[in-house]
Amino acid sequence: MPYRNVGQQLEDSRFASIEYREETGSTNADAAQLLGDDAYGGHTIVAEFQRHGAGRKGRSWHAMPGTALLFSTILPRSIAVERLWLVPFWVALAIRAGLRECGVPTTLQWPNDLLLRDRKVGGILCQSRVTAATARVACGAGINVHHLAGAATVIEPPPAFCDEVVPVDRAALLAAILRAYDATLAMLDDAPGVTRDWEAAAEIPGRRYRIAKDDGRSPFEATAQSLAEGGGLRVIRDEGNSEIVEMADARILR
Repeated sequence: MPYRNVGQQLEDSRFASIEYREETGSTNADAAQLLGDDAYGGHTIVAEFQRHGAGRKGRSWHAMPGTALLFSTILPRSIAVERLWLVPFWVALAIRAGLRECGVPTTLQWPNDLLLRDRKVGGILCQSRVTAATARVACGAGINVHHLAGAATVIEPPPAFCDEVVPVDRAALLAAILRAYDATLAMLDDAPGVTRDWEAAAEIPGRRYRIAKDDGRSPFEATAQSLAEGGGLRVIRDEGNSEIVEMADARILR
């Protein structure tokens, strides 16, 4: 099992349970089936290949075997429903910290991407199961690690890969990310802290965005100002109007 040593390295943490699958439909779908069982808190499912990897709004996540770190981690605690929006931003900060530990500097992009040299190197998709006022959450991520020479890409614009900067071992990267999860888990109770740190990592205020809303109108250019309560992005359009763009209503064009 390629990731066996990760669990051993993390045996004193809340994220030491690692399950490897050579191939699966989706690690997020696999993790979602376990959300009702508290025994799986802190459990990570990592796969070599996903047949149906997914991103936001049902978009596909394509990764050839051997190229990406694909995993979903079930949080070892419940989250208040009103703070669920905070989870993907916290995840982004932890993954960025893990990448930085492995020598890969990234910038965060609203709502759920990590950029390397202004190209997407990773994405995040969280799933939850709500019971009354709390939820259990699975945090899924895909990170492009190795670019295979001669491999064609079906994604436009082309993605970035960690090894464009430095050779990265996927097991070492997973361990670094899970250590960051463990070290920062309490931040899920600190919305201002996560917001502040995410804005800094996303170079906000001042970052430029090209935004397409789902209403079919033409995309527009804007300057990001801050992260809003609930996860929306507060922007100023180039024509001067200020608004909050909600996560459910838009996508970012690169």
